[in-house]
Amino acid sequence: MKGIKKVLITVKTYPTISKKYDELVCTAGLQEDGAWIRIYPMPFRKLEYENQYKKYQWLEAHFEKNDSDVRPESYNVTDINKIKLLDTVGTDADWSERRKLVLKNQQVFSNLKNLIAKANKNELSLAIFKPAKVIDFLWERTDREWSKEKMALLKAKSQQMSFFQTPEEIEKEFSVVPKLPYRFSYKFADDKGTESTLMVEDWETGMLYWNCLKKSGNKEEVALQQVKQKYLDEFLKKDLYFFLGTLKEFHGWAKNPFVIVGVFYPPVKKQMDLF
Repeated sequence: MKGIKKVLITVKTYPTISKKYDELVCTAGLQEDGAWIRIYPMPFRKLEYENQYKKYQWLEAHFEKNDSDVRPESYNVTDINKIKLLDTVGTDADWSERRKLVLKNQQVFSNLKNLIAKANKNELSLAIFKPAKVIDFLWERTDREWSKEKMALLKAKSQQMSFFQTPEEIEKEFSVVPKLPYRFSYKFADDKGTESTLMVEDWETGMLYWNCLKKSGNKEEVALQQVKQKYLDEFLKKDLYFFLGTLKEFHGWAKNPFVIVGVFYPPVKKQMDLF
């Protein structure tokens, strides 16, 4: 349960404040044997976080099981100052190395009901899912500012937690990182034709929205359509997979505790041998 682990980071979600005010960014990845690991909680440091590690970068750290989180893949980093950054896996040769690392030692689920059953038995909380059909990419309006009440509680809690920054640092970071004014979701069907709509909480989705908004001269509708064009039109031409993760507060009992915490979209392989 304890020890040094080497992890390929595959998941970074856009910052949020949970109802318990302590889950800011979900970071997860795959170990060398293909087993999932969630680094929870991970301190949120806006500028340092962006430069600290990238998606598809290997890192090495000393981990121990997070006893406050029943999800089987959730671990703490015992000393964030000793995280060692290693090589980044690129997209050469049609993503061959990424594809091998992500898919070779992992079960790819295609039936959502079976996956939810495993989560409710606490057998897993992270998984790779292959939709049988992607139907739409949706968005809905949400609050445009971080909740003052949640911010106050988060700042108060940070004073008791050595791996978070000071209340002043947290307030500064959340004033720099804008809250997304929209929730994005995929509507899709699984291998039994059952349709579902799950939120997409990938860091890349949020950053794409802000980049499109800036390039469009702050025209939100234009930016939203450009995000949809990427996630629907462009990604449907790829070999699309979802990284699914359960929300801590819904894990083990909810009708569907999953959200899409990342999207994996290598080119479609023409060869029979994927690896």
